[in-house]
Amino acid sequence: MILEVERLCVAYGPVVVVRDLDLAIARGASLALLGANGAGKTSTVEALAGLLPKRSGSVRFDARDVTRANASDMARLGLALVPQCRDLFARFSVEETLIAGAHAARERAPGRLADIYHLFPRLSERRRQLAGTLSGGEQQMLAIGRALMSSPLLLLLDEPSAGLAPAVLGQLIDALREIRRRGLTLLIVEQNLDLAQAIADRCLIMSSGMLRWSGPMQEAMASDAIREAYFA
Repeated sequence: MILEVERLCVAYGPVVVVRDLDLAIARGASLALLGANGAGKTSTVEALAGLLPKRSGSVRFDARDVTRANASDMARLGLALVPQCRDLFARFSVEETLIAGAHAARERAPGRLADIYHLFPRLSERRRQLAGTLSGGEQQMLAIGRALMSSPLLLLLDEPSAGLAPAVLGQLIDALREIRRRGLTLLIVEQNLDLAQAIADRCLIMSSGMLRWSGPMQEAMASDAIREAYFA
């Protein structure tokens, strides 16, 4: 397993937003974390990435105990988060942004610009353009490309489909399928079931900060678990 989480609890002051969450991801697998707004999905991945403190529980990443690790530690060890806000520097060009992402590789060989441009040809066309002037879809491509330049062992994607037009969403799904074919482990927070079903092997369904269902993605789509999580 590349990631093992046991009884994770995350809180904002006295308010517990994730409670007793267990999950595990095998190397090379793809896991979708599903649920309605407020289910605790983003808090979960931000805690795993070291951006939020963990109230209790344990986390192991690449056979290391990283329960108390911060965001810098997790990036150095090979966990890359693509946040929903994308968090780009507006005055950096596309290529400067990608090169900056390579610095997080540390002990690992950094990614290659040619590979990112092959995966996202639009970024090659826009390589001299400032990140702040890109469309929403292009910014999402750039945020993912920046993360890949760090040669991560695990890529966390928080709502990658948010705000994207259907045509751009199709391009994103194709790119994520290619990333999967390259053997990278993925953890995807999503509400778009088309994307989740296209990419993930397995899924966890959260509601009110707690795990409600886990299993193969196809079984989730055929069960009542999805309907209950989103519409109950």
